[in-house]
Amino acid sequence: MAKLKVYNMKKEAVGTVELADGLFAVEYNEPLIHQVVVALNNNARQGTKSTLTRSEVNKTKKKWYKQKGTGNARHDEKSAPQFVGGGVVFAPKPRDFRVKINKKMRDIAFASAISQKIRQDEVIVIDSLTFADAKTKAASEFLKTFGLDKRTIIVTDGKDENVLRATGNIQKVSCVDANLLNVKEVVENKFIVITKNAIKKIEEAYV
Repeated sequence: MAKLKVYNMKKEAVGTVELADGLFAVEYNEPLIHQVVVALNNNARQGTKSTLTRSEVNKTKKKWYKQKGTGNARHDEKSAPQFVGGGVVFAPKPRDFRVKINKKMRDIAFASAISQKIRQDEVIVIDSLTFADAKTKAASEFLKTFGLDKRTIIVTDGKDENVLRATGNIQKVSCVDANLLNVKEVVENKFIVITKNAIKKIEEAYV
């Protein structure tokens, strides 16, 4: 089993944590990760946009003027697309964007992505994470201590209101429960800060 150092909030090493090879030492599979991330993005789309086509616009069907003799181009009813208030050509309609991805593919993609993060030294394990009075200043100091100046996701063991409030006003920093962490969040963030208990929770879910 691979091991990672465990730090306190002052960046002092306080121990190590063993990682399950079946989850944190998986070969990098970029095509699969891409496929799963695209599917997650598609599944998040509402697909509810809709505009009126020419036949659905509630306007008179009468011609603008007679067919011949005016010197103008020949036109049909006022709902034609070239007129203001007319219908839309190839109007978007509600549709389902969902893509089916089986659980095994999602699990392998997640393991592959987080294993690559570990190989790149972009995963930081924290013994426990608490911010004084849930203040943004305390969270900012913590990020500065570890040099986390790019997109960072903090993974906690359960929903932590203290961490959510402290990081809520910091750009490029997000917080998620270990049970809700997915491959999209892993690849979208440069750094992953995870508590020791959250690692155990992830291993229980995947291994």
